[in-house]
Amino acid sequence: MRKIVFFLYLISISSFLFSQNYSAKIALIKYNGGGDWYSNPSSLKNLVLFCNENLQTNLAPDYATVDVGSPDIYNYPFVHLTGHGNVIFSAQEADNLRNYLIAGGFLHISDNYGLDEFIRREIKKVFPETEFVEVPFSHPIFHQKYSFKNGLPKIHEHDGKPPQAFGIFYEGRLVVLYDYECDLGDGWEDVQVHNDPETKHLEALQMGANIIQFVFTN
Repeated sequence: MRKIVFFLYLISISSFLFSQNYSAKIALIKYNGGGDWYSNPSSLKNLVLFCNENLQTNLAPDYATVDVGSPDIYNYPFVHLTGHGNVIFSAQEADNLRNYLIAGGFLHISDNYGLDEFIRREIKKVFPETEFVEVPFSHPIFHQKYSFKNGLPKIHEHDGKPPQAFGIFYEGRLVVLYDYECDLGDGWEDVQVHNDPETKHLEALQMGANIIQFVFTN
């Protein structure tokens, strides 16, 4: 029953998100394991502001924080996970996240550096039957209002590798987007936090806006 209600909720949001009569809210995932799930505190606020100004969305300016195992996750069509360290999902949390994503939710993961080995292990608990695959540059998520013909922009150096977008697809639908060697979350933060050039800050926000637009209109 919860899946049906959430599906109808998503339809309602896609219809009214771009009007002034409705505000959807996005959320930050809180997880166990000791990793800093709370990093980049200004990133989602800045992303929402950018989307409201440039996509004419009407997203609520304050984001929520939701435990990965909570039924409240169904209140948020888009959830974001980040951090530098360990992530642990219990069996119940993995099952809750899987059901949320199958029902129509979307998870964006941004490697804040040091997250990779842990998040790959935990997402395998959520979708044991599949693997992360690289999202092709031709995928619509890179070609919403802003076009990124070469995929993700490179925001932070990390190990100097090219940025990669990995995805989990369920029945042909992209349900998880994982940005690696990119760090969109840091790029969304206030520029003085990391002293990023304005051009990088803008690229990160534009790619983030593409993700939001893709989630709410596809």
